[in-house]
Amino acid sequence: MINANEVVPDVNGIAQQQRLVSEKLNLSGMRCAACVQLIEFRIRQLPGVTAFKINTASHRADISWDAEVLTLKRILAAVTDLGYGALPANQSPDEFEQKESKRALWRLFVAGFAMMQVMMYAFPAYLVPVPQIDGDLTPDVDKLLKLASMIIAVPVIGFSASPFFSSAWRDLKNRHIGMDVPVSLGILLTFFASVWATFHGGAVYFDSAIMFIFLLLGARLIESKVQKRTTAALRILTQLSPAKAQRYLAYPQQALETVDVAALQTGDYLLVAAGEHIPADGLVIAGDSSCDEALMTGESLPVCKTTDSNVLAGSVNIYGALVMQAKQVGGATQLSALIGMMESASLEKPSLVLLADKHASRFLIIILLLAFVSGIVWWQIDPGRALWIAISIIVVTCPCALSLATPGVMSAAIGILAKNGVLLAKSKAIQAMASATHIVFDKTGTLTVGKLQVREMLSADDAPANAVIAMTLACQSTHPVSKAIGDYLAQKKSNQDMPGLNKVREVPGGGIEAECEGQIYRLGSVEFARELHAQEISIPVGFAGQTLTVLANEYGNLLWFALDDILREDAIEAIRNLKSKGKKILLLSGDRLDVVNKIAAQCDIHEAYAGLSPAGKYEMVQKLQANGAVVVMVGDGMNDGPVLALADVSVAMGQGAPISQSRSDVLLMSNRLLDLDFGMTVANKAYKLIRENLAWAVFYNLLAIPAAMCGWLEPWHAALGMSLSSLIVVLNALRLYLLPQPVYLMQD
Repeated sequence: MINANEVVPDVNGIAQQQRLVSEKLNLSGMRCAACVQLIEFRIRQLPGVTAFKINTASHRADISWDAEVLTLKRILAAVTDLGYGALPANQSPDEFEQKESKRALWRLFVAGFAMMQVMMYAFPAYLVPVPQIDGDLTPDVDKLLKLASMIIAVPVIGFSASPFFSSAWRDLKNRHIGMDVPVSLGILLTFFASVWATFHGGAVYFDSAIMFIFLLLGARLIESKVQKRTTAALRILTQLSPAKAQRYLAYPQQALETVDVAALQTGDYLLVAAGEHIPADGLVIAGDSSCDEALMTGESLPVCKTTDSNVLAGSVNIYGALVMQAKQVGGATQLSALIGMMESASLEKPSLVLLADKHASRFLIIILLLAFVSGIVWWQIDPGRALWIAISIIVVTCPCALSLATPGVMSAAIGILAKNGVLLAKSKAIQAMASATHIVFDKTGTLTVGKLQVREMLSADDAPANAVIAMTLACQSTHPVSKAIGDYLAQKKSNQDMPGLNKVREVPGGGIEAECEGQIYRLGSVEFARELHAQEISIPVGFAGQTLTVLANEYGNLLWFALDDILREDAIEAIRNLKSKGKKILLLSGDRLDVVNKIAAQCDIHEAYAGLSPAGKYEMVQKLQANGAVVVMVGDGMNDGPVLALADVSVAMGQGAPISQSRSDVLLMSNRLLDLDFGMTVANKAYKLIRENLAWAVFYNLLAIPAAMCGWLEPWHAALGMSLSSLIVVLNALRLYLLPQPVYLMQD
């Protein structure tokens, strides 16, 4: 019998969790957002699937399913049945993509060759038409030329245009209208109407159909090349982690085993040969080498690695074997975090992009309705032109340009920034950075290096226990000030044991508080100490203009620490560049006024505020936003968490506290402020290109739709206009790569 108060374990829930399997898939064959929506819709309908999400930039999917209900083989088959390629993440889709690329080239060649041939047969009809319309072309020759054009068009329709038809049929079967539906409809209507006209009289447009197919295939081939380039950084990043690793059976014995990277555990000892990728985050135990960490940190030069050096998963061991101990494995590595952030950014869309996507999805149905209505109206006016005008409307207004207006630019921007050490966690930051009016900086660890050093320590008495207590408290925090004090006191090599602490708490913007041997101690700012003992504090002689930290108890101050920090070498230039872009710069700090004014003067910042608590910084940014400012907040450390969450764009330094990074939209992995300036330049250019593309797509359709409805466009005009409009949008996105590289990057 079970007692009513007894907690009964959820056996069914545990069993369900044990049956759940997660996997990453490599997908291929996707061309647009409609493809993504279709695959996600169908796979989520499979019994047992609990989660499925596709990343459009990397063409990878995350899926979780119940292993007792569904198998991976069935999932892959379901994707294949839709007409797309699917492989587990550890298998590269390169072979499939290469075959598909060759087929695409053959389709383009057949369409191009046929286009040249069919124009020779169509040209006489344009120059010397049949006698019925005051021409010299005899009916027999006219019919012969039409038959020749039809024969040439058959392989183009059956082979070159097959991807459009299969995609459209797939969409219709799934009750989904994608972009290939109007494309296929336009091609088929043009072809069969021309076949009918060949035997019953009238104008034919085999040349228009073939030209349409050729131009569309060419545009899509260019689009795929551009997409591979714009997503190169993310695709390379996702392939950095090796599949296998060399693990010691019992270090330091030389017996090794080859294991899957997914099987690694924290604490494993690994051998990394020269030229191999580091399989996990860890610590070098033996060996000397250099590692290429460019894609993780933005540092273009190799980083020397010796005993006790940290190594990052995904970096390349350039020369010399390294023995390392794994500290973070699998999804806990920094590489996995970077991939997750980039994938998340590529999945998110700025509000302008969402608006465009929303209208693009509805645009297809509206165009089909317009074509149908126009055909009926023209049937009453001129029945011979009704079908061709309807076809022209369908073809000329295919919304490829509208749908392609933003993805290429966004992918290119994310890739360029990642390559230069600026990681976008949320792509909405692109739009916000482009429209930013104010940039707010923290001081310690942001404008300054954050590697503080204790210049001098002053003791109120000679009790050695105070230094031991201060070091014990300092070890409880990752803040740069605490680290500096801990390192300084550790060099004193006190023989006293570190006391036990109770009720330890870290106060953002204040310091560390703990109970030790019945007394409350605080290590932190002067104001934080004053709150504990409520005594007036006079700054010791010689400590003015320095960052001060105090160890205090309820009876008064026990130790004074004067710390020095170094201004980042690129801070002055970065601030000057940001000012030249019209941005207003502010400095908000919790440090004393004299210290803050010193840094502000060096950087030529005219608005600097000192002694601010996290709540004070929060209120300052809130006031700026209330007055219409778009605020970019650049911070480092735990006390910047609240204000980073509030800002329109939050930027965290790569070496900052995890809490500040987790709340940030942008992460400066390189820790260079000049990279922030470069990021602002890329954001401005990207947002400008998005608006240009959207404006062009809207302008083109506003001109093309009325022209087609009025009968001013022939089908071949429509084919040419649609293909060129899409091509213009795609090529315009490539202008982002024309941005000049900063001098310091070229020097690296």
